[in-house]
Amino acid sequence: MIIKPSTSLRNDYNTISQIAHEEEKPVYITKNGEGDLVLMSIDAFEKREAIIELKEKLLIAEEQRLNKEKTTSLDSAYKRIRKKIDDKL
Repeated sequence: MIIKPSTSLRNDYNTISQIAHEEEKPVYITKNGEGDLVLMSIDAFEKREAIIELKEKLLIAEEQRLNKEKTTSLDSAYKRIRKKIDDKL
């Protein structure tokens, strides 16, 4: 965990930005010794958002499976995707 005081954000933004980009982790900013903000690079944020979105979709799929909703086999899904691609060519 990377923790920096708010004064370093104000006085040395470039270093904080560089740390966020190089480490690809959130940088925690404190104010008066208490947690205040979390900063991260756009790439790290977008990667994190994509992971959360994928996990949400997997959770929905697992709930559907447990509720015995209709599913599609991997082979069937592959064939449907392949057909759509072939139809566009």
